[in-house]
Amino acid sequence: MVEAPHTTAHPKLGLILGDQLSFELDLLQTLDRRRDVLLMAEVRDETRYVPHHPQKIVLIFSAMRHFAEALRQRGWQLVYVKLDDADNSGSIAGELLRWQAHLNASQVHVTECGEWRLEQALHDSGLPLVWHKDRRFLCSRHYFAGWAAGRSQLRMESFYRLMRQRGGWLLEPDGSPTGGAWNFDSDNRKSLPRGLRGPFAARFAHDRMTAEVIGLVREHFTDHYGSVEGFDYPVTHGQAQELWQHFMDFALAAFGDYQDAMAEGEPFLFHARISAALNIGLLDVRQLCDDVEQAYRQGRVPLNAAEGFIRQLIGWREYVRGIYWLRMPEYAGLNALGNQRALPDFYWTAATGMRCMAQTIGQTLELGYAHHIQRLMITGNFALLAGIAPSAICQWYLAVYMDAFDWVELPNTLGMVMHADGGYLGSKPYCASGRYIQRMSDYCGACQYSVERSVEEDGCPFNALYWHFLMRHQAQFASNPRMAVIYRNLDDMDETRKQRLWQRGENLLARLDAGEAL
Repeated sequence: MVEAPHTTAHPKLGLILGDQLSFELDLLQTLDRRRDVLLMAEVRDETRYVPHHPQKIVLIFSAMRHFAEALRQRGWQLVYVKLDDADNSGSIAGELLRWQAHLNASQVHVTECGEWRLEQALHDSGLPLVWHKDRRFLCSRHYFAGWAAGRSQLRMESFYRLMRQRGGWLLEPDGSPTGGAWNFDSDNRKSLPRGLRGPFAARFAHDRMTAEVIGLVREHFTDHYGSVEGFDYPVTHGQAQELWQHFMDFALAAFGDYQDAMAEGEPFLFHARISAALNIGLLDVRQLCDDVEQAYRQGRVPLNAAEGFIRQLIGWREYVRGIYWLRMPEYAGLNALGNQRALPDFYWTAATGMRCMAQTIGQTLELGYAHHIQRLMITGNFALLAGIAPSAICQWYLAVYMDAFDWVELPNTLGMVMHADGGYLGSKPYCASGRYIQRMSDYCGACQYSVERSVEEDGCPFNALYWHFLMRHQAQFASNPRMAVIYRNLDDMDETRKQRLWQRGENLLARLDAGEAL
């Protein structure tokens, strides 16, 4: 039994979730630390609704325990329920009901959740809830809904410019964008020069608290895919700041040029690896943007790196959160392309002859990490071309990545990766043949398939599946202006060639349906 704090009659109870580990939460500014009580709980339901990567569970539980200790040191009364506590009810709503009754709390203060599923469960709990906005984000749900109202299409670029103007980042005194353009994405797509490697990765040793959590996860989650070995993520605000500074010092300058590049044995390259820490509250997006702009103004990083990074933070990240809360819960069930194929087993094992897939999935299972192009143009691209059911690939992304929470994973996967929302989030499907992977990585050189071939048995599966995808969805995409050149190339293709590509694609899909790993 968790020991209850000593309180006066009818305190208020404040819930802090595992992805809300910020000292700036509204409820911490509202409640009285001398009178009221905070609740944090590790519960079964939040670890098992998908088979979360063991390192993700370690990250969240360890960061929660460290944050709880920091709150106690600041004078807060706090109830902390561990996963293996005997009276743990197994759900957030259950723990709130238990402790609200035990403390006879007059109100229960909660912050907007990161997942519609959990927020709905709290709404349905019957508790006397007082809701607070999650001000860790720059754009509130209400503001985004107002921006979206009356627009026939929602485009990230216009939203991003608005957020730049609201925040004042990378603007000149007259309000124009620094450098004369809002977006330098065309400068951010360079392939990695031969021999260039990223900086050494920042690593964080385990203290007693993290070691205890690792033991807990080893005991309770042996059936989850991925390994807890090698866990080295930051679990405190101080460590997260160290990771951020490491990126600023050693990687940001090259991030702009090579953010889309991929290389064997280089899982991180020039990426920050901060998204997990940011998404659970250990970093503040405003500070990150300020730091990046300062680095540019001081001449330490080029503009394409500074703008590209800030765009990811205040453009794309805030945009997908807005889409999520604007369209849930119906958004989760969209399947505009009618895809029904099961997720291949090799997504859980990395046992495939496709080198790019084996590399990306292998590092995902080992590290709980892959950068955005690996997710979009390797594992995501294959799922799109193969017609995988959106719900299956969405659950996989939510399970295996350290930074995955429903508000960010679902729009990225269902909308951007799978085009299952019919173009609501992105105006065209992000599909590509093996040529793109060859251009942006060194994976193809050691592959058992030849990227130079398409219809032969040793031809790259991405090649035939790419053209098969375009042919089977021609009625939906042929009139899309952004795909006009692609479909002109298809129309100009020799009929015999088209038939051979179609048949090769059919054969590959049949092999997937038969359970082959390709």
